[in-house]
Amino acid sequence: MTETEPARRGRAARNDSLILDAARAVFLEDPKAPIAAVAERAGVGMSALYRRYAGKEDLLRRLCHDGLRRFIAEAEAADAEPDGWAAFTRFLERVVEADVHSLTVHLAGTFTPTPEMRRDAERAGALGAALAERAAASGRLRRDVVTGDVGLVLEGCAAIRVPDPGRTRELRLRHLAMLLDGMAAADAPALPGPPPAPGELDWRWRRRSPGADPISTAE
Repeated sequence: MTETEPARRGRAARNDSLILDAARAVFLEDPKAPIAAVAERAGVGMSALYRRYAGKEDLLRRLCHDGLRRFIAEAEAADAEPDGWAAFTRFLERVVEADVHSLTVHLAGTFTPTPEMRRDAERAGALGAALAERAAASGRLRRDVVTGDVGLVLEGCAAIRVPDPGRTRELRLRHLAMLLDGMAAADAPALPGPPPAPGELDWRWRRRSPGADPISTAE
């Protein structure tokens, strides 16, 4: 029986989802893993993978860009919250739950970002900074927290990982709650040392493209 066009598109979409889920798992475990490991975990042939992605770097770009788009979507959704502190905390909780920063930590510098990714990174950084500014204006966020500190909070939460995904989520949100409690101490003594400088946390992206503008959500 000849496959209909809707059936073909449905099968292609399922294969793409399998490939992306497998790629995320494989490259979080080992960023240097070959692309064949992705096809094996996804249960698809190499031809099915190459019909969608020209190679490993193309697949890495897709994974990171999807994470960047999720970051933007969560920031835009949180911005609708009228209370500045509630918007800020909701945003961080949703980004941690989405596990956006695990990919940033593991894959930064392993591929060359596209101009579109750089534009989206600028937008993501601006949205994150605006939420932090609203939290500060509410009087709840301590005065010496900068946007770069927020990026480090997200990376720290992403570093928590145990074999059980559900338990990983619980531990990350617990850790975030403790950090938010410290960030809400508006009258606490000053933090030690200078804050992250603009661009200081972008060194990983420059490993692949020295001199190029990095992509980062923490500026």
